[in-house]
Amino acid sequence: MRVLIANDKFKGSLPATEVAQAIQKGLPPNCEIDLCPIADGGEGFTSTMLAALGGRWVECDTVDALHRPLRTRYAITNTGLAVMEMASASGFELIPEKDRDILQSSTYGTGLMIRHAADQKNVERILIGIGGSATNDGGVGMADALGVLFLDSEEGPLSGCPAGLEKLAIIDRDQLVDLPPIDVACDVDNPVLGPNGATAIFGPQKGANETEQEALEAFLTHLIKVTKATELSEVPGAGAAGGLGFGLMYFLEAQLHPGFDLVSNALDLPARIKQADLVITGEGSLDAQSLSGKGPVGIARLARNLEKPTIAIAGHISDEVRHSGLFKQCGALTDFDLPFETLMTDTAKLLSRKVRELSDLLLLHGQG
Repeated sequence: MRVLIANDKFKGSLPATEVAQAIQKGLPPNCEIDLCPIADGGEGFTSTMLAALGGRWVECDTVDALHRPLRTRYAITNTGLAVMEMASASGFELIPEKDRDILQSSTYGTGLMIRHAADQKNVERILIGIGGSATNDGGVGMADALGVLFLDSEEGPLSGCPAGLEKLAIIDRDQLVDLPPIDVACDVDNPVLGPNGATAIFGPQKGANETEQEALEAFLTHLIKVTKATELSEVPGAGAAGGLGFGLMYFLEAQLHPGFDLVSNALDLPARIKQADLVITGEGSLDAQSLSGKGPVGIARLARNLEKPTIAIAGHISDEVRHSGLFKQCGALTDFDLPFETLMTDTAKLLSRKVRELSDLLLLHGQG
């Protein structure tokens, strides 16, 4: 029996590679295994693309979302593609909980990383994943780092943070640095504004209280008004990473792509699924948001089209996912009814145990 294990990370617990290895340990030893850890634009995206395309890591100096010095890295592939994650500069996980201040946070560090990549002689294109942000600045900080000026009505310079842009009246792009074409890997389809927008959906996850959410929505509304780019702000994915999707499109003329599609092509997933008898996928949480196209669901849909059964393994699986018809079996670590701390610390062992249960069940029913 040939099994393709194509899973994302379990956020806060295990990276995708270790999840795949734990799943493998739960399978019968006579299975032929194809390990294929994935990412769809968030954490692990660069590593996944680098492993698929070949290349090297490049280190650079930047700043975090609160403008504190930071040493980070991105990749340059053998084909001249610079691959990076905005979260490696402006990520939520880089800011300790006690320091988080979303109104003072910006994507300036992401802009510095883009600028560093653009200065490399062999870079012909940039690909940036925009998951896991600590920011909600519409990409203003990023653009600021790349030479765009944000001015008040008297042409005075303004801060690149949401808290300092209520007087924004003029955007001057004359000094924007030269950049290669930019593609964006995005794993959500939210617009910038409204009840399904950047602030309403992701603001609370980043620690924004109701007052801060109102201020952020007002700032983004004002930004869209000044840019006169309402239509662009409604493009699916424009609201990703606190509106960075919009900022990349508006300021840098970047193109947004579903992160899963980019990874699928790089990893040759359709061909690998076709060769498998069974596909196992999953991530930390599979819920209604996952059904909008996140990696594991994308894999399940590919597998369904190729008439290959798929098992979902996750920390938590919502009823919507369980009843979606995409998975032959679903196994969640929360099924064990253990304390949350145990689920987080013993993830690998519990994954192997859950897979063993499901694989035994499938074998009893004649799958393989």
